[in-house]
Amino acid sequence: MSSCGNIVWFILIISIVIISSKPNMVEGEPQVPCYFIFGDSVVDNGNNNNLLTTAKANYFPYGIDFPTGPENGRFSNGRNKADFIAELVGFDNFIPPFATARGPEILKGVNYGSGVAGIRDETGYRWGDRISMNRQLLNHRVTTIRIVSLLGNNITAAKSLLNKCLYTVDMGNNDYLNNYLQPKYYPSSLLYTPEKYADVLVQQFSRQLKTLHSYGARKVAVSNIGFLGCLPEETRVFGRNASGCVDFINNYVQLFNDKLKLQIDDLNTNLPGARFIILNQTSISSGGPPNDFTVFDSPCCIVSDTIAKGQCKEGEIPCSNRNQYVFYDNFHPTEVANLAIARRSYNAFLPSDGYPTDINRLIQT
Repeated sequence: MSSCGNIVWFILIISIVIISSKPNMVEGEPQVPCYFIFGDSVVDNGNNNNLLTTAKANYFPYGIDFPTGPENGRFSNGRNKADFIAELVGFDNFIPPFATARGPEILKGVNYGSGVAGIRDETGYRWGDRISMNRQLLNHRVTTIRIVSLLGNNITAAKSLLNKCLYTVDMGNNDYLNNYLQPKYYPSSLLYTPEKYADVLVQQFSRQLKTLHSYGARKVAVSNIGFLGCLPEETRVFGRNASGCVDFINNYVQLFNDKLKLQIDDLNTNLPGARFIILNQTSISSGGPPNDFTVFDSPCCIVSDTIAKGQCKEGEIPCSNRNQYVFYDNFHPTEVANLAIARRSYNAFLPSDGYPTDINRLIQT
């Protein structure tokens, strides 16, 4: 085991007994009628495929373990976190990406996730096009209009459906990785102290979550930001502290997470019928049962050092023991790591994994 093998974050992210890549999922009817997914590359399932961007994953070795291969556009060797959450909730099929979702299938949900997307519109621009949180909300508005039409223009029926659905939101990672931490391309770190940036970012995010609520969302699971300072790309660029990670980055993240918790409390207090929870990524990556991981701080694939820096280099053969790796590239988890994260998001292993609860209890209310 490497020197980082005992780092809290790495042990956390994988803190579930992961033996098989095929989990035991919920059988029978889904626990919610539909599932809508907002976020960045950790949940993108093809929305970036046809965009003019280097932030796309529709090439080998991405998707090497996915049924349809690389064209699925997921930033992993197989399924991503949202895929596993959908299975845990009881869906038999993958939630379709907005880019291709058509007809009655949208009644089961839509995935709006987009690689390098952020809360702020400018986040990730140097990679090319991406679908920011604001644009994802516009796309969801289009979906709600389509749902009303599919239900015979019955607004009441559409509202009732949307109120019962599960919504997950994974945003904020790139507002640091591909914004604040890159002063060469973005002015945010010159304009704001870390404290002020966290304030501005959380306030904008809160407005976006209010907009989502106005479109009918009631059961919303929001992921906070994990230990970005422990990502292989960040330790490569900034070096390691005694913790094995980049401490100042993790300190920035904690500022955001602390403020987000206060905003979630505010939303639950002031928005009618709102049930927002936080999926606590720093807890989910901090201790748990034994696991089969042996490589915690290196990518499984050979990563590019050119324009798509940190992503898998196209055409190169990845490691064969993928079930032992936490990271597939320098940013994204392997399929088995995604399974670990999804399981703890659905059923909290520690009380701190979900605030004030986990997905399983959220959708039962």
